[in-house]
Amino acid sequence: MTNVDRVNLAREVAIVTGAGAGIGAQCAAELARRGARVLVTDIDGAAARAVAEDIGAAARHRQLDVTDPGSVAEAMDDIRNTWGDLTVAVNNAGVGVPVPLRLHDIEDSEWRRVLDVNLDGAFNCVRAQLAAMMQAPKREDGTRGSIVMMGSIGSLVGLPCASAYVTAKHGLLGMTKAIAIDYATEGIRANLVAPGYVDTAISRRSASTKAALAAKHPIYRMAEADEISGIVCFLASPESVFVTGSHIAVDGGYTAQ
Repeated sequence: MTNVDRVNLAREVAIVTGAGAGIGAQCAAELARRGARVLVTDIDGAAARAVAEDIGAAARHRQLDVTDPGSVAEAMDDIRNTWGDLTVAVNNAGVGVPVPLRLHDIEDSEWRRVLDVNLDGAFNCVRAQLAAMMQAPKREDGTRGSIVMMGSIGSLVGLPCASAYVTAKHGLLGMTKAIAIDYATEGIRANLVAPGYVDTAISRRSASTKAALAAKHPIYRMAEADEISGIVCFLASPESVFVTGSHIAVDGGYTAQ
C-alpha cells in the first residue's frame, strides 16, 4: 500500500475503555500523541480525568461502567456531540484473577464478575461502537473504523487456576473473528491484541512476583505498556487496512513454548 502515513492518526476519533491506568492509559496517550482525539474512560472517573488532563486538549474523559449499556450509550453520544464519527475503539476494560482457583472452587459471584466485565462488557461496548461507526460515510479506501480488543495470552492458551478469565478472553477472540466477518463489507475491521505479562502496577506486587512473571517468557522479561500501545496504534492506522479477524500476540514468545 502506498502513501500511508505510518504515524499520523489526525483523522481518528477514538474511545479507550479501562484507560485510567496501565495499558489503557498508555494506549490513550499514544493515540493522542499520533494525532487522534481520544475519549478516556474508566470505571474510576477520577483516574480517567487524571489521564485525560495529562494528555491535554486532544482528550476528554468520562466515568464508564462497561457492564451498563446505558453508560456505554452516553459515552457514544458524548463522542458524536464533541468530535463527530467514532473511528477507533480500544476495548481494554477488564478484571483479573484476585485469587487463583480451580474451576470447581469458583463461586457463582466471582465467575459472573469476571464474565460480566471481560466478555459481556466488551459486548456492550462493541455493539454500541459498531452502530456508531456504521453511521459514518465510508472513506475513500472503503473503511469506516477499527475495533481493537484487548485480549491476553489467556485468549490463546490455558492458564492455571484462571478458568473464568481464560473463558472470557477466549470468548473475546471468538467475538473478534465474528465481527471481522460480519462487518467487513461495512468497512469496519476488528482485531485482538494478546499481551503476555505487562510491567504495570497490577503486576508489581513484589520483586519475587515480578521475577517469576518475567521468567515465564523466553525473552525473560515482561512487556512495557508502550510495547502494547504501539501495536494498538498500528491496528488503528491505515497501515493495517488489510488486517482484520486476526490476533497479534505481544508476549515475548510465551505462546511459542
